[in-house]
Amino acid sequence: MRSHPEITIVSRDRGSEYASAASQGAPQAVQVADRFHIAKNMTEAVQNLLARVLPEMKGHGQEEDVSELTKATVSLPIEEWRPAQEASIKQTIATRRAERQDRYQHVMILSEQKMTSQEIANHLGMKARTVRDWLQKKVAPDTRPRRKQQSDFDQHAPYVLKRWRQGEHNGRPLWREITAQGFRGSERMVYRFLETLKNIDILFSAGHSRLPYYTSNTAVWLFVRDPKTLNEIERQDLDAFRLAHSTLDMTYRFVQDFWQMLRHSEGERLETWIEQVMQSQIPELQRFARGVELDKAAVQSGLTRSINNGPVEGQVTKMKLIKRMMYGRAGFHLLRQRVLHMF
Repeated sequence: MRSHPEITIVSRDRGSEYASAASQGAPQAVQVADRFHIAKNMTEAVQNLLARVLPEMKGHGQEEDVSELTKATVSLPIEEWRPAQEASIKQTIATRRAERQDRYQHVMILSEQKMTSQEIANHLGMKARTVRDWLQKKVAPDTRPRRKQQSDFDQHAPYVLKRWRQGEHNGRPLWREITAQGFRGSERMVYRFLETLKNIDILFSAGHSRLPYYTSNTAVWLFVRDPKTLNEIERQDLDAFRLAHSTLDMTYRFVQDFWQMLRHSEGERLETWIEQVMQSQIPELQRFARGVELDKAAVQSGLTRSINNGPVEGQVTKMKLIKRMMYGRAGFHLLRQRVLHMF
């Protein structure tokens, strides 16, 4: 870079090493933080917030009413009506949950002993990135069930629920009735869905809260996506989140305001946005804002200019593909020759 004084703009990610190298190699150039990496940093901050808040909300909900001991009082919208799990699947899930919880406890113990993330990963046979993620979130790994996938039963669910409430609790007649309506599933599938009704109150209202069925990994996309791309159920879920916790409502407004700056190149509003976040008492967003403050000039340029890392990231992806095609064999010299040949 020093041998090319004609460089006027340097596009980079948020790493301090890249910022330092750009400053030393091309002090005359304007540094532009890549928009993808800015968005990624914001998404990670929101996910960390959800990883903290969702368990608190779930725990509070479980404490509200424990008087019913003979039958569960869980209410579930009809869109989330799931078939009962096989006993073997339940056992597998419980075993994996226990294993992950035990490993998380080991991670926390080793961290208290002042071991680094890499040392903990080597000791437990894990990836250092996973260890850092667990230590940052300071909560056990999220093991809540994934969102329900669509099935052939879904379009017949309202009819089956209506007949159940009319007193028809026999699976075979119900299976015959919906088969005549076009259902192609088995009788056993119907019985598995009816098994759920014995313990869970299925609601027709699609607006009922689905919070227990979201993980922080999936809930974060409700907050960071363009509202226009959400379907009806996702919008209702998002509204349920915002109504359930004031912090989540405030977070959503901050996130969408930031995304507005990013999508429409409104970097001049960045300083005002940072000031508002620092007054919000939301620690995850405040940490993100402090990081942006330290790199404000580059981030503001990234939110204003059209320059980005797209071409470079494409070449990096190609290089990683070549590396993986070698299946870990040979060494750097062969990799170098293949890269030079293919590029």
